[in-house]
Amino acid sequence: MKKIFFIGIGGIGLSALARFLNERGISVLGSDVYESELVKELRAEGIAVFIGHSASNLSNDIDLVVHSAVIRENNPEIKKAKELGIRVLSRKEALPLILENKMLFAVAGAHGKSTTSSILANILQSSFIIGAVDKRAGKNMVYKTSEKLVFEADESDSSFLNLNPALSIVTNAEPEHLEHYNHDLNAFYKAYTDFLKQSKIRVINAEDEFLATIDLDCERLVPSEDIKNLEFEVKDYLPFISFDLRDFGRFSVQGHSECIAIDTALAILAARCVGLSLSEIKQNLKDFCGIKKRFDVLYASKDFVIIDDYAHHPTEVRETKKGIFSYAKALNLDDTIAIWQPHKYTRLLDNLEGFKTCFEGFSKLFILPVYSANEDEIKIDLAKHFPNACFIDDIKRVNNSLKLFSNLGEITLDKGVVVGFNAGDLTYKLRGLK
Repeated sequence: MKKIFFIGIGGIGLSALARFLNERGISVLGSDVYESELVKELRAEGIAVFIGHSASNLSNDIDLVVHSAVIRENNPEIKKAKELGIRVLSRKEALPLILENKMLFAVAGAHGKSTTSSILANILQSSFIIGAVDKRAGKNMVYKTSEKLVFEADESDSSFLNLNPALSIVTNAEPEHLEHYNHDLNAFYKAYTDFLKQSKIRVINAEDEFLATIDLDCERLVPSEDIKNLEFEVKDYLPFISFDLRDFGRFSVQGHSECIAIDTALAILAARCVGLSLSEIKQNLKDFCGIKKRFDVLYASKDFVIIDDYAHHPTEVRETKKGIFSYAKALNLDDTIAIWQPHKYTRLLDNLEGFKTCFEGFSKLFILPVYSANEDEIKIDLAKHFPNACFIDDIKRVNNSLKLFSNLGEITLDKGVVVGFNAGDLTYKLRGLK
Protein backbone atom coordinates (compact mmCIF):
# COMPACT_ATOMS: atom_id res chain seq x y z
CA MET A 1 0.00 0.00 0.00
CA LYS A 2 1.31 3.41 -0.99
CA LYS A 3 -1.70 5.72 -0.62
CA ILE A 4 -4.71 5.38 1.72
CA PHE A 5 -7.81 7.58 1.96
CA PHE A 6 -9.70 7.75 5.30
CA ILE A 7 -13.37 8.77 5.31
CA GLY A 8 -14.09 10.28 8.74
CA ILE A 9 -10.41 10.95 9.41
CA GLY A 10 -11.19 13.54 12.10
CA GLY A 11 -12.57 10.96 14.53
CA ILE A 12 -10.45 9.96 17.51
CA GLY A 13 -10.11 6.34 16.35
CA LEU A 14 -9.54 6.77 12.63
CA SER A 15 -7.16 9.71 13.10
CA ALA A 16 -4.87 7.53 15.22
CA LEU A 17 -4.67 4.90 12.47
CA ALA A 18 -3.99 7.60 9.88
CA ARG A 19 -1.20 9.03 12.02
CA PHE A 20 0.28 5.58 12.55
CA LEU A 21 0.48 4.89 8.82
CA ASN A 22 1.75 8.39 8.11
CA GLU A 23 4.64 7.78 10.53
CA ARG A 24 5.36 4.51 8.71
CA GLY A 25 5.89 6.51 5.52
CA ILE A 26 2.61 5.67 3.78
CA SER A 27 0.85 8.52 1.99
CA VAL A 28 -2.33 9.31 3.93
CA LEU A 29 -5.20 11.69 3.24
CA GLY A 30 -8.88 11.84 4.05
CA SER A 31 -12.07 13.75 4.61
CA ASP A 32 -14.39 14.81 7.40
CA VAL A 33 -17.41 17.00 7.88
CA TYR A 34 -15.89 19.48 10.35
CA GLU A 35 -12.79 21.65 10.57
CA SER A 36 -11.97 20.41 14.09
CA GLU A 37 -8.86 20.95 16.20
CA LEU A 38 -7.89 17.36 15.44
CA VAL A 39 -8.18 17.99 11.70
CA LYS A 40 -5.86 20.99 12.10
CA GLU A 41 -3.36 18.79 13.94
CA LEU A 42 -3.46 16.20 11.14
CA ARG A 43 -2.77 18.87 8.54
CA ALA A 44 0.16 20.17 10.60
CA GLU A 45 1.58 16.62 10.47
CA GLY A 46 1.43 16.63 6.66
CA ILE A 47 -1.87 14.77 6.20
CA ALA A 48 -4.21 16.34 3.63
CA VAL A 49 -7.82 16.60 4.85
CA PHE A 50 -10.83 17.63 2.76
CA ILE A 51 -13.80 19.19 4.54
CA GLY A 52 -17.00 17.63 3.24
CA HIS A 53 -17.55 14.30 1.51
CA SER A 54 -17.31 14.52 -2.27
CA ALA A 55 -16.50 12.14 -5.09
CA SER A 56 -13.98 14.70 -6.36
CA ASN A 57 -11.82 14.08 -3.27
CA LEU A 58 -10.73 10.71 -4.66
CA SER A 59 -8.23 10.01 -7.42
CA ASN A 60 -7.39 6.74 -9.15
CA ASP A 61 -3.90 6.55 -7.58
CA ILE A 62 -5.42 5.64 -4.18
CA ASP A 63 -4.77 2.02 -3.16
CA LEU A 64 -7.25 1.68 -0.31
CA VAL A 65 -10.21 3.52 1.22
CA VAL A 66 -10.94 3.05 4.93
CA HIS A 67 -14.08 4.45 6.52
CA SER A 68 -15.40 4.89 10.05
CA ALA A 69 -18.38 2.90 11.34
CA VAL A 70 -20.82 5.79 10.93
CA ILE A 71 -20.19 6.12 7.18
CA ARG A 72 -22.89 4.53 5.03
CA GLU A 73 -22.75 2.83 1.61
CA ASN A 74 -24.37 5.83 -0.07
CA ASN A 75 -21.44 8.07 0.87
CA PRO A 76 -20.21 9.71 -2.38
CA GLU A 77 -16.58 8.82 -1.69
CA ILE A 78 -17.40 5.15 -1.16
CA LYS A 79 -19.44 5.12 -4.36
CA LYS A 80 -16.60 6.81 -6.28
CA ALA A 81 -14.01 4.40 -4.88
CA LYS A 82 -16.05 1.43 -6.08
CA GLU A 83 -16.45 3.01 -9.51
CA LEU A 84 -12.65 3.36 -9.70
CA GLY A 85 -12.11 -0.22 -8.53
CA ILE A 86 -10.44 0.87 -5.29
CA ARG A 87 -10.66 -1.54 -2.36
CA VAL A 88 -12.99 -0.24 0.39
CA LEU A 89 -12.79 -1.45 4.00
CA SER A 90 -14.40 -0.40 7.25
CA ARG A 91 -12.07 0.46 10.12
CA LYS A 92 -12.93 -2.91 11.62
CA GLU A 93 -11.99 -4.76 8.43
CA ALA A 94 -8.81 -2.74 7.90
CA LEU A 95 -7.28 -3.34 11.34
CA PRO A 96 -5.45 -6.62 10.54
CA LEU A 97 -3.92 -5.01 7.46
CA ILE A 98 -2.85 -1.82 9.25
CA LEU A 99 -1.47 -3.51 12.37
CA GLU A 100 0.33 -6.44 10.71
CA ASN A 101 3.91 -7.23 11.76
CA LYS A 102 3.46 -5.72 15.22
CA MET A 103 3.49 -7.44 18.62
CA LEU A 104 0.08 -6.27 19.75
CA PHE A 105 -0.92 -5.57 23.35
CA ALA A 106 -4.70 -5.09 23.15
CA VAL A 107 -6.74 -3.49 25.94
CA ALA A 108 -10.53 -3.91 26.06
CA GLY A 109 -13.32 -3.17 28.51
CA ALA A 110 -16.34 -0.96 29.05
CA HIS A 111 -14.45 1.46 31.30
CA GLY A 112 -10.81 2.41 31.75
CA LYS A 113 -9.35 0.99 28.54
CA SER A 114 -7.88 4.30 27.30
CA THR A 115 -6.22 4.96 30.65
CA THR A 116 -4.93 1.39 30.97
CA SER A 117 -3.61 1.51 27.40
CA SER A 118 -1.78 4.78 28.01
CA ILE A 119 -0.29 3.59 31.30
CA LEU A 120 0.90 0.34 29.70
CA ALA A 121 2.42 2.19 26.74
CA ASN A 122 4.32 4.48 29.11
CA ILE A 123 5.57 1.50 31.11
CA LEU A 124 6.64 -0.39 27.96
CA GLN A 125 7.92 2.79 26.26
CA SER A 126 6.19 1.46 23.16
CA SER A 127 4.09 2.66 20.25
CA PHE A 128 0.41 3.12 21.04
CA ILE A 129 -2.91 3.76 19.34
CA ILE A 130 -5.69 4.78 21.72
CA GLY A 131 -9.11 6.40 21.57
CA ALA A 132 -8.06 9.39 23.64
CA VAL A 133 -5.23 11.90 23.90
CA ASP A 134 -2.25 10.92 26.04
CA LYS A 135 -1.33 14.19 27.76
CA ARG A 136 2.41 13.55 27.75
CA ALA A 137 2.49 12.83 24.02
CA GLY A 138 -0.23 15.37 23.23
CA LYS A 139 -1.95 13.01 20.81
CA ASN A 140 -3.69 9.66 20.43
CA MET A 141 -0.83 7.86 18.69
CA VAL A 142 2.90 7.49 19.13
CA TYR A 143 4.93 5.51 16.60
CA LYS A 144 8.21 3.82 17.53
CA THR A 145 10.27 1.38 15.49
CA SER A 146 10.09 -1.37 18.12
CA GLU A 147 7.66 -4.19 17.38
CA LYS A 148 5.62 -3.58 20.56
CA LEU A 149 2.32 -1.73 20.03
CA VAL A 150 -0.34 -1.03 22.66
CA PHE A 151 -3.77 -0.81 21.04
CA GLU A 152 -7.08 0.19 22.57
CA ALA A 153 -9.47 -2.51 21.41
CA ASP A 154 -13.09 -1.65 20.65
CA GLU A 155 -15.99 -3.89 21.64
CA SER A 156 -18.66 -1.45 20.40
CA ASP A 157 -18.52 -2.89 16.86
CA SER A 158 -16.78 -6.18 17.80
CA SER A 159 -13.67 -5.00 15.94
CA PHE A 160 -11.60 -6.30 18.86
CA LEU A 161 -12.10 -9.75 17.34
CA ASN A 162 -9.95 -8.75 14.33
CA LEU A 163 -6.68 -8.20 16.19
CA ASN A 164 -4.90 -11.48 17.07
CA PRO A 165 -2.90 -9.85 19.91
CA ALA A 166 0.11 -11.34 21.70
CA LEU A 167 -1.30 -10.11 25.02
CA SER A 168 -4.79 -8.97 25.95
CA ILE A 169 -6.16 -7.06 28.93
CA VAL A 170 -9.82 -6.76 29.87
CA THR A 171 -10.52 -4.10 32.49
CA ASN A 172 -14.20 -5.10 32.93
CA ALA A 173 -17.07 -6.43 30.83
CA GLU A 174 -20.03 -4.33 31.92
CA PRO A 175 -22.74 -4.47 29.22
CA GLU A 176 -22.51 -1.50 26.85
CA HIS A 177 -23.22 -0.96 23.14
CA LEU A 178 -25.78 -3.75 23.31
CA GLU A 179 -27.49 -2.49 20.17
CA HIS A 180 -24.56 -3.94 18.19
CA TYR A 181 -25.22 -7.35 19.77
CA ASN A 182 -29.00 -7.19 19.19
CA HIS A 183 -29.40 -6.77 22.97
CA ASP A 184 -28.26 -10.36 23.41
CA LEU A 185 -26.10 -10.61 26.55
CA ASN A 186 -24.87 -14.08 25.59
CA ALA A 187 -23.56 -12.73 22.28
CA PHE A 188 -21.96 -9.78 24.09
CA TYR A 189 -20.12 -11.97 26.62
CA LYS A 190 -19.15 -14.50 23.95
CA ALA A 191 -17.40 -11.67 22.09
CA TYR A 192 -15.28 -10.93 25.17
CA THR A 193 -14.47 -14.62 25.57
CA ASP A 194 -13.47 -14.89 21.92
CA PHE A 195 -11.34 -11.75 22.28
CA LEU A 196 -9.41 -13.32 25.15
CA LYS A 197 -9.03 -16.62 23.31
CA GLN A 198 -7.01 -14.84 20.60
CA SER A 199 -4.08 -14.26 23.01
CA LYS A 200 -1.56 -16.52 24.68
CA ILE A 201 -1.14 -14.02 27.55
CA ARG A 202 -4.31 -12.72 29.21
CA VAL A 203 -4.70 -10.25 32.09
CA ILE A 204 -8.14 -9.65 33.57
CA ASN A 205 -9.91 -7.91 36.43
CA ALA A 206 -11.19 -11.03 38.16
CA GLU A 207 -13.66 -9.14 40.33
CA ASP A 208 -15.76 -8.27 37.31
CA GLU A 209 -18.93 -10.36 37.55
CA PHE A 210 -18.49 -11.95 34.12
CA LEU A 211 -14.70 -12.13 33.94
CA ALA A 212 -14.66 -14.02 37.24
CA THR A 213 -16.36 -16.90 35.40
CA ILE A 214 -13.91 -17.06 32.47
CA ASP A 215 -12.50 -20.58 32.14
CA LEU A 216 -9.17 -19.61 30.55
CA ASP A 217 -5.58 -19.44 31.75
CA CYS A 218 -5.29 -15.79 32.83
CA GLU A 219 -3.24 -13.53 35.07
CA ARG A 220 -6.04 -12.49 37.43
CA LEU A 221 -6.07 -9.22 39.35
CA VAL A 222 -8.30 -9.36 42.43
CA PRO A 223 -8.40 -5.67 43.44
CA SER A 224 -9.82 -6.18 46.94
CA GLU A 225 -6.98 -8.60 47.76
CA ASP A 226 -4.12 -7.40 45.55
CA ILE A 227 -4.39 -3.60 46.01
CA LYS A 228 -3.82 -2.33 49.55
CA ASN A 229 -3.17 0.91 51.46
CA LEU A 230 -4.71 3.17 48.81
CA GLU A 231 -3.96 6.86 49.40
CA PHE A 232 -5.12 10.00 47.59
CA GLU A 233 -3.21 13.28 47.52
CA VAL A 234 -3.06 16.49 45.51
CA LYS A 235 0.22 17.90 44.17
CA ASP A 236 0.12 21.26 42.38
CA TYR A 237 -3.66 20.84 41.94
CA LEU A 238 -3.18 17.43 40.24
CA PRO A 239 -4.58 14.24 41.82
CA PHE A 240 -2.33 11.26 42.60
CA ILE A 241 -3.06 7.74 43.83
CA SER A 242 -0.53 5.53 45.60
CA PHE A 243 -0.99 1.88 46.59
CA ASP A 244 0.69 -1.41 47.41
CA LEU A 245 0.32 -4.18 44.81
CA ARG A 246 0.70 -7.76 46.04
CA ASP A 247 4.32 -8.14 47.21
CA PHE A 248 5.65 -5.94 44.38
CA GLY A 249 5.94 -2.84 46.57
CA ARG A 250 4.41 0.62 46.40
CA PHE A 251 3.38 2.45 43.23
CA SER A 252 2.26 6.03 42.59
CA VAL A 253 0.38 7.30 39.55
CA GLN A 254 -1.42 10.44 38.50
CA GLY A 255 -5.10 9.70 38.95
CA HIS A 256 -8.18 10.35 40.99
CA SER A 257 -9.73 7.17 42.38
CA GLU A 258 -9.49 3.43 42.99
CA CYS A 259 -10.35 2.73 39.34
CA ILE A 260 -7.03 4.32 38.30
CA ALA A 261 -5.21 2.04 40.74
CA ILE A 262 -6.95 -0.94 39.13
CA ASP A 263 -6.05 0.24 35.61
CA THR A 264 -2.44 0.74 36.73
CA ALA A 265 -2.29 -2.67 38.41
CA LEU A 266 -3.54 -4.39 35.24
CA ALA A 267 -0.85 -2.62 33.22
CA ILE A 268 1.83 -3.57 35.76
CA LEU A 269 0.81 -7.23 35.67
CA ALA A 270 0.88 -7.18 31.86
CA ALA A 271 4.37 -5.67 31.88
CA ARG A 272 5.53 -8.32 34.34
CA CYS A 273 4.13 -11.02 32.05
CA VAL A 274 6.46 -9.85 29.25
CA GLY A 275 9.54 -9.63 31.45
CA LEU A 276 9.89 -6.04 32.68
CA SER A 277 11.52 -5.60 36.09
CA LEU A 278 9.74 -3.85 38.94
CA SER A 279 12.36 -1.10 39.03
CA GLU A 280 11.88 -0.47 35.31
CA ILE A 281 8.10 -0.41 35.71
CA LYS A 282 8.23 2.06 38.62
CA GLN A 283 10.60 4.35 36.76
CA ASN A 284 8.60 4.37 33.52
CA LEU A 285 5.31 4.84 35.37
CA LYS A 286 6.48 8.34 36.27
CA ASP A 287 6.09 9.29 32.59
CA PHE A 288 2.31 8.86 32.72
CA CYS A 289 0.69 12.30 32.90
CA GLY A 290 -2.93 11.31 32.48
CA ILE A 291 -5.43 11.28 29.64
CA LYS A 292 -7.07 14.34 28.16
CA LYS A 293 -10.75 14.55 29.21
CA ARG A 294 -10.21 12.07 32.09
CA PHE A 295 -10.32 14.10 35.33
CA ASP A 296 -8.67 16.79 33.24
CA VAL A 297 -7.94 19.83 35.41
CA LEU A 298 -8.43 22.78 33.04
CA TYR A 299 -8.16 25.57 35.60
CA ALA A 300 -7.33 25.58 39.29
CA SER A 301 -6.97 28.19 42.00
CA LYS A 302 -7.54 28.14 45.76
CA ASP A 303 -11.21 29.06 45.23
CA PHE A 304 -12.26 27.56 41.91
CA VAL A 305 -11.46 24.48 39.80
CA ILE A 306 -12.76 23.43 36.36
CA ILE A 307 -12.47 19.72 35.48
CA ASP A 308 -13.43 18.01 32.22
CA ASP A 309 -14.29 14.31 32.39
CA TYR A 310 -15.31 11.83 29.70
CA ALA A 311 -17.59 9.83 32.02
CA HIS A 312 -20.79 9.18 30.08
CA HIS A 313 -22.07 6.04 31.83
CA PRO A 314 -23.37 5.84 35.43
CA THR A 315 -20.53 3.56 36.54
CA GLU A 316 -17.95 6.02 35.21
CA VAL A 317 -19.73 8.97 36.82
CA ARG A 318 -19.71 7.23 40.21
CA GLU A 319 -15.99 6.51 39.99
CA THR A 320 -15.13 10.06 38.96
CA LYS A 321 -17.43 11.39 41.70
CA LYS A 322 -15.38 9.62 44.38
CA GLY A 323 -12.29 11.40 43.13
CA ILE A 324 -14.08 14.75 42.93
CA PHE A 325 -15.17 14.57 46.56
CA SER A 326 -11.66 13.57 47.74
CA TYR A 327 -10.14 16.30 45.58
CA ALA A 328 -12.50 19.00 46.91
CA LYS A 329 -11.80 17.91 50.49
CA ALA A 330 -8.04 18.13 49.94
CA LEU A 331 -8.46 21.70 48.64
CA ASN A 332 -10.92 22.67 51.42
CA LEU A 333 -13.61 23.56 48.87
CA ASP A 334 -17.19 22.84 49.94
CA ASP A 335 -19.15 23.14 46.69
CA THR A 336 -18.97 20.29 44.16
CA ILE A 337 -20.93 21.13 41.01
CA ALA A 338 -21.75 18.70 38.18
CA ILE A 339 -22.56 19.78 34.64
CA TRP A 340 -23.87 16.84 32.63
CA GLN A 341 -24.29 16.63 28.87
CA PRO A 342 -26.11 13.32 28.23
CA HIS A 343 -24.54 11.43 25.33
CA LYS A 344 -26.88 9.62 22.90
CA TYR A 345 -30.57 9.05 23.44
CA THR A 346 -30.12 5.26 23.40
CA ARG A 347 -27.46 5.30 26.12
CA LEU A 348 -29.57 7.67 28.21
CA LEU A 349 -32.60 5.39 27.97
CA ASP A 350 -30.63 2.18 28.55
CA ASN A 351 -29.06 3.59 31.72
CA LEU A 352 -31.70 6.04 32.93
CA GLU A 353 -32.15 4.46 36.37
CA GLY A 354 -28.41 4.54 36.95
CA PHE A 355 -28.14 8.16 35.86
CA LYS A 356 -30.93 9.14 38.28
CA THR A 357 -28.76 8.15 41.26
CA CYS A 358 -25.14 8.52 40.15
CA PHE A 359 -25.02 12.31 40.66
CA GLU A 360 -26.17 12.11 44.29
CA GLY A 361 -23.95 14.07 46.66
CA PHE A 362 -23.10 16.95 44.34
CA SER A 363 -24.04 20.40 45.65
CA LYS A 364 -25.72 21.18 42.32
CA LEU A 365 -26.48 19.35 39.06
CA PHE A 366 -26.86 21.25 35.79
CA ILE A 367 -28.11 19.32 32.74
CA LEU A 368 -27.51 20.35 29.13
CA PRO A 369 -29.52 19.13 26.13
CA VAL A 370 -28.73 15.60 24.93
CA TYR A 371 -25.76 15.36 22.57
CA SER A 372 -27.33 13.15 19.92
CA ALA A 373 -24.19 11.94 18.10
CA ASN A 374 -26.37 11.82 14.95
CA GLU A 375 -29.06 9.66 16.57
CA ASP A 376 -32.71 10.47 15.92
CA GLU A 377 -34.33 12.34 18.79
CA ILE A 378 -36.23 10.31 21.38
CA LYS A 379 -38.56 12.27 23.63
CA ILE A 380 -37.51 11.96 27.27
CA ASP A 381 -38.97 14.09 30.08
CA LEU A 382 -35.75 14.65 32.00
CA ALA A 383 -37.35 17.22 34.30
CA LYS A 384 -39.60 14.44 35.59
CA HIS A 385 -36.67 12.12 36.28
CA PHE A 386 -34.31 14.78 37.69
CA PRO A 387 -36.58 17.06 39.75
CA ASN A 388 -33.71 18.64 41.68
CA ALA A 389 -31.54 19.47 38.65
CA CYS A 390 -31.22 22.82 36.89
CA PHE A 391 -31.69 22.60 33.12
CA ILE A 392 -29.52 24.89 30.98
CA ASP A 393 -29.33 25.57 27.26
CA ASP A 394 -25.64 26.39 26.87
CA ILE A 395 -22.40 27.13 28.65
CA LYS A 396 -19.47 29.42 27.92
CA ARG A 397 -16.01 29.81 29.40
CA VAL A 398 -15.32 33.45 30.26
CA ASN A 399 -11.71 33.87 31.44
CA ASN A 400 -11.53 31.88 34.67
CA SER A 401 -15.25 31.47 35.21
CA LEU A 402 -18.18 29.71 33.55
CA LYS A 403 -21.40 31.31 32.30
CA LEU A 404 -24.48 29.08 32.16
CA PHE A 405 -27.48 30.12 30.07
CA SER A 406 -31.13 29.14 30.45
CA ASN A 407 -34.55 30.66 29.89
CA LEU A 408 -34.37 31.86 33.50
CA GLY A 409 -31.26 33.93 32.82
CA GLU A 410 -27.51 33.61 33.35
CA ILE A 411 -25.63 31.86 36.13
CA THR A 412 -21.96 32.52 36.86
CA LEU A 413 -19.80 29.81 38.39
CA ASP A 414 -16.52 30.96 39.94
CA LYS A 415 -16.36 29.12 43.27
CA GLY A 416 -15.96 25.46 44.22
CA VAL A 417 -15.08 22.42 42.08
CA VAL A 418 -16.97 22.17 38.79
CA VAL A 419 -16.81 18.97 36.71
CA GLY A 420 -18.27 18.57 33.25
CA PHE A 421 -19.39 15.01 32.47
CA ASN A 422 -19.60 14.45 28.73
CA ALA A 423 -18.58 12.64 25.57
CA GLY A 424 -19.88 15.45 23.38
CA ASP A 425 -18.90 19.05 22.75
CA LEU A 426 -19.06 20.28 26.37
CA THR A 427 -15.34 19.53 26.51
CA TYR A 428 -14.70 22.36 24.02
CA LYS A 429 -17.02 24.78 25.81
CA LEU A 430 -15.18 24.18 29.11
CA ARG A 431 -11.94 25.03 27.34
CA GLY A 432 -13.34 28.17 25.73
CA LEU A 433 -12.95 26.69 22.25
CA LYS A 434 -16.65 26.78 21.32
